[in-house]
This record gives sequence, structure tokens and C-alpha cells, in this order.
Amino acid sequence: MDRLALDALIAECRAVAAASMDGALDYGLFGDPDAPARTVITLVRDRASGRPIAFNALPLIPVSLGGERLEVLHLGLVMVDPNHRSAGLSWILYGLTCFLLFVRRQLRPLWVSSVTQVPAVAGMVAETFDGVWPAAHGGSPSFAHRHIARQIMRDHRAVFGVGADAGFDDERFVITNAYTGGSDDLKKSFEDAPKHRQPRYNDFCANLLDYRRGDDLLQIGQINLATARRFLAEAVPHHALPQLGVQMLILVTQAVLAPAAQWLAADRPLGPLRPSL
Repeated sequence: MDRLALDALIAECRAVAAASMDGALDYGLFGDPDAPARTVITLVRDRASGRPIAFNALPLIPVSLGGERLEVLHLGLVMVDPNHRSAGLSWILYGLTCFLLFVRRQLRPLWVSSVTQVPAVAGMVAETFDGVWPAAHGGSPSFAHRHIARQIMRDHRAVFGVGADAGFDDERFVITNAYTGGSDDLKKSFEDAPKHRQPRYNDFCANLLDYRRGDDLLQIGQINLATARRFLAEAVPHHALPQLGVQMLILVTQAVLAPAAQWLAADRPLGPLRPSL
């Protein structure tokens, strides 16, 4: 996008944020001029009025794992106008962007991260993605979980508005005193935090986090073929499947079919083959 169009998009996201909360945010998309270059933004409009009613801003965080450079998709800032919070938008704001990126990256597993103190979000992440830790079912983190979490907390706190003075418990993946780096106005009490439909996630957050101090949970998981299958089978409304199928076909054509066809046409110059768009 050119700068003018990008500024207009961010202004619409600001309008949604202003309608969703008291106070202001000065981190990530709203505080770092370089953030849009590494952020995937999804904006939802009201069909009748054209007014923006929800958005997500999902930064891509560079990390290394096993000597390989990777990107972690951070499930960052998600906001919905209070008048539209029961409109069934969660599958778009949390699942659709991740699913399309997974397809665009040729169905390779994609690491995701989430920082939250909201039980509804912690439960949604645990149920939507694969191999999520920490989660209410217990268990322990793998080496990959720990290594990614430590890199995120060491180098990328500004992505989710956590200050340098916040602590990190790398046994429980709890960020202590998290609301000091630009996300101050997002701090909630346990009573005010939206609850999950399954009480185990509410109890999990209540027992793990100190809401008076302002703790957050750092969750690490993956989107893979199993995640994509669950998303299509359980989250996507039936009326949206045809349109989503068209988008998938276009992405698969760009990422797989077109490069393969160019490669097999031996009588034509190859030119700038781009198998990964």
C-alpha cells in the first residue's frame, strides 16, 4: 500500500479502538512507524454503512529455531466495536488471517504467539491452534516453546506493549507487571475480563495470573494441517465456505500451480520465477 492508503487504514483502526476502549494505545500499529511493514491487518466493515467495526493487527516476529530463521505470527491487537461484539466475527479476526497465511506459505507449519490476560482469548487460542502451551490441560513446554518464548521476551516486547521492567517466569510463561509499555489502558480486573464458555479456562487464568499486579499469559502454538481442518470444519460459517474456497484457489494458484506450470514449460524462458509470494 502507498503511504496515503496505509495512513487511511490505520486511521480506521484507530476509530475502532476509540469506540472499543477508554484511553489510548501508543504501541505497535499506533506507536511504531515501522510496525505496518511487518504487520498483517484485517479490517471488517459494516456492510450497510461501510463503517469500520473491527480489526486485527498481527505482527510477524523474527526468531531462530534449530539454526533456521523463522517468523512467528503474533496474535496481536484485536478490537471490535461494542455494538458488534456478538456478531460472530471471531472466526474472521482470529482464524481467517492465520488460515490464509498458512495456505499462502504452501501449507508449512506456522508458529503463533499470544499475550493475554483474558480467559476467553486464552481458551480460544488453546482450542484453535495445535500444541499450545501453556493451556488448561497442563503438560510442559517443549524446547521449541521455551526457545521461542525467551526470544520474544528478550527482543520483541514492544510488539505487544510490554515494558522492559516487566518480569517473565519462563517456567509458567507468565509476564509479570505487563502493563507498563504502552498497553497500560488494556489492563483489566478478573471480574471485567471476558470469560470463556468452559469454566476450566476461567479457573486456569484466575489461578495462574495476578490481575491486581497486571500479569499476562504468553502462549505459543502452531497452525498446521490439523488446525486448518478444524478451522474449516468448526469455525467457518457454512455460508462463507464458497467465498473462502475461491480465495484458497487463488492463493494455491499463486503459490503452487503457476510456478509449477512455468517450471514445466521448457520451451519458454523461465524469467523471474517466484514460488513463494
